[in-house]
Amino acid sequence: MKKLLIATVAGALSTTLLFAATDAFAQASGSTSTAQAKPKAPAPKRRLIKRKPSVAAAKVDPVPDNSVKWSCNDGLSFMLQGDMKRDQIVTVHWGEKNYKLPREQTTTGADRFHDAASGMDLVVIPTKAMLFSDKDSSRLADECKTAEMVQGSPAPTQSNELNKTVN
Repeated sequence: MKKLLIATVAGALSTTLLFAATDAFAQASGSTSTAQAKPKAPAPKRRLIKRKPSVAAAKVDPVPDNSVKWSCNDGLSFMLQGDMKRDQIVTVHWGEKNYKLPREQTTTGADRFHDAASGMDLVVIPTKAMLFSDKDSSRLADECKTAEMVQGSPAPTQSNELNKTVN
């Protein structure tokens, strides 16, 4: 039984090699004669299409000068430009984009900067800052602090500045 199986496999291989050798010989002899008889025509010229730069690459904003880094939970951070004690608009650099956030009046004493067009919302209390997105109702960053706040200083908010002048 084993001898019959080995003979069958050997026969199948030899038949396959016979056809493969014949095809290879035909291609080799046919290609040389046609190459000598006819020169190849030049390839048609292709028109180059200029593509527009990707949208993601075009929307990368540089970090504003004189920005302060706010480090948050989960290794997140954002850069803030502006003086929260007196400025009516601050710039937040988040996700490779700059957001200009105007000050919102609050009754709680927290500093809130909110831009309805972009949906970005920055809320700062004396112990931390939180960054929200109105677009998907999510908290983007939490427990955000500057290097000074980590050392024990309160947040540089307008309400903290008012408390210093009253005392």
